[in-house]
This record gives sequence, structure tokens and C-alpha cells, in this order.
Amino acid sequence: MAPTPKSEFLRVIMERGFLADCTDLTALDEALIEGPVTAYIGYDATAASLHVGHLLNIMLLRWFQKTGNRPITLMGGGTTKVGDPSFRSDERPLLGPEQIRSNIDGMQRVFAQYLDYGDDKALMLNNAEWLDGLNYLDFLRDIGRHFSVNRMLSFESVKSRLDREQSLSFLEFNYMILQAYDFLEQFRRYDCRLQMGGSDQWGNIVNGVDLTRRVLDREVWGLTTPLLTTSDGRKMGKSQGGAIWLNGEMLSPYEFWQFWRNTTDADVGRFLKLYTELPVEECERLGALSGSEINEGKIRLANEVTTLLHGSEAAASAEATAREVFEQGGAGGDLEVVTIAADALPLSIVQLLAQTGITGSGKEAKRLIAEGGLRLNNAPVGDPQAQLDAGMIGEGLKISVGKKKHRMLRLA
Repeated sequence: MAPTPKSEFLRVIMERGFLADCTDLTALDEALIEGPVTAYIGYDATAASLHVGHLLNIMLLRWFQKTGNRPITLMGGGTTKVGDPSFRSDERPLLGPEQIRSNIDGMQRVFAQYLDYGDDKALMLNNAEWLDGLNYLDFLRDIGRHFSVNRMLSFESVKSRLDREQSLSFLEFNYMILQAYDFLEQFRRYDCRLQMGGSDQWGNIVNGVDLTRRVLDREVWGLTTPLLTTSDGRKMGKSQGGAIWLNGEMLSPYEFWQFWRNTTDADVGRFLKLYTELPVEECERLGALSGSEINEGKIRLANEVTTLLHGSEAAASAEATAREVFEQGGAGGDLEVVTIAADALPLSIVQLLAQTGITGSGKEAKRLIAEGGLRLNNAPVGDPQAQLDAGMIGEGLKISVGKKKHRMLRLA
């Protein structure tokens, strides 16, 4: 096809860096020009919240809707009971139905911030709707016969596991068949003609495209986004403190804002294109800034991304708190609060840091203090055996770990 696609959706995502692969870019482009297309991305309910690693594809769905199409967010109420083995070294722990339902509730609250579900402009589905009632023998006869085990073993997501001589259970091996069946069912029920996902899902997506062709003799498509790493090689969405959650009760808007504010200089322009809706020219201008001026791009990135998820007031509040903490040395009203019971005091600084989870262990706390990385109310701490009591905490004690991690300690 021509280097520049004709459809607005493909033009936008190619210009902003979303596209990795597509099963038939020319045919998809033509379908998008002819009229609205329905597409889905599937999300297994393995945690109580989505995290920053999911945000690239959430933004992809948002652009899909903004360019006049209908997105489906497919909750894996059925497939979560099996677990996706793609590129994993071991089997996922199996979750019970109550935990799966609870996790789906948390995930749905995030999607509502990015997509408009009114008047069927977007659909929120759960694959338990068609998977839970399957008759096993009928499924084997009608669907299983279309899959070649030889071909399934050739997919990189499975091959990498077997090459390491790590066990792949029959339960997990069924996952790719169920995901392919998801695509077939959504085509039947909702005329869904496109599945999107990360490039680690390419094999599963191709299976769904192939199954729909074999069973219904209809053409559908698959499209993937690149697996994103930061410029220093880290997996996107991970930090020293763990996953960057998208639910505000699991990670405060201030901490979410700080994650983006701390973006590496080399990633600013790329992340602005992927995670904000700023014009590409503005993203490139901000990303090209150098020296201390790049901080303008980082603050703009943090504000834009936080506004999309938590709202403009939360973004403005986070920026104000950051300015107070870093520029003026204040406490900052939006700092994450950690609490400790008064009857647990007095405690040594090391014990307190470990028990409240500010550091992962007492050993880490001792190393932090030895390296001069701990401050209490902006005053450096040099003695790991120093005791904290209720009087020292008072109405609140600001704990600073390094230059970028701050907490407010209060009595429970």
C-alpha cells in the first residue's frame, strides 16, 4: 500500500508510533474508509487494576473511537480462569470467580476515563458470556479441528517456553484457542472485524483471524503495537516501587504524575506522541528541548497524562505539590500518606521504614541512610538507630527518600 494510508485512524497511529504489525494493512485501510469498524482488545482480570503497561493500548482504543470507530474492551472473565502463557516462564496462579469479578470492576473504572460508552459508542464485554457455557465435545469438534498443534508450537510465545524446557500445561495450551474463539464470537455477535493488542499477542491474534476465515469464510484483521521499553532498557510501567497502577486508590494521582515527570530525557518526545493528544509537531518540539529546558516537556507530559486519567484538577494539584516539595522544600498537600499506630512507637528509623513499606527491608533502609539518601522534614538522617516517637511525628512528618520519593507519615 502507499506509504501514507487514507484512513484517519491508520494515519494517526502510524504518525504517533503505535503500529508494529498488521495482517493486511491495505484491506484494513479500505474498510476504515468505507465506514465505522468495530475492533477489540482483550484484558484478562489478573489484578485489581490496570497499570501503565496497559496504557499504550488504551490510548490506541481512544484514538480508534476519536476517529469515528467503535472500540470493544473485552474483559477476560472466562480466559482469566485459564491464564495466558505468552512469554511467561511459569503458569499463572488461578483465581476464583469472586476475585475475577472484583478485578474486572477495578479495571472498568479505568476504561470509563478514556472511552465513551454511551449510545453503544463503545462496548464493554466479558468473554465469560460465551465461554462459560461451552460444551466441551462440541467445542472440540467444531473449533478444535481447525487448529494445527504443529503450527501452535511454532509461535514464539510458546516456543520460547519450550526451548527453555519449562512446562506448558494443557490448560495453558488451550488459551490461544479460546482467544481465537473470542474473535470469532465477537464477529458473529457485533460485526467486530479487528483485534488489536501488543506484539506479544501476534500469534494469538493470527489464530483468531485464521479461525474466522475457516469457520465463516469472512475476512477480519489483526493489528499490534510495539512492546515498549524506556530508552535505558526498562520495561514500560515498572519502577523501583513496583507497578504504576491506573486506579487512584492503588497509586495516588501525585505519584502517577511524578512517574511521568521523572521520564528520561530521551523518551519525552516519544511518550508525548503515545500517551497524550497533543499535536505531533508540539510533541516533537518539546522532545527536542535540551538541558534544563527539557523539564518543560516532562511537566507537560505529566500534566497531560494525569489529566486524561484523573482530571485536570488532580494534575494541577500534583504539579503544585511537586513545586512546593522540590522548589520550596515544603511538605506538599498531595503526598502519599503512610500511617503507623501510636502504640507501636518508639521505633528506630530503620524499623519504621521497613514496617511502613517505604523501603523494602531493614537492610535497604540502612544502606539508604549510610548513603545519605534519607531526610526527615528536609533534615538529613545519619544514625540508623535513631528513635522516632509520637511527639516527633506530631501532625505529620515528611520522609524523603532520595530526591524524588516523598511520603507523609502520620499517626493512625
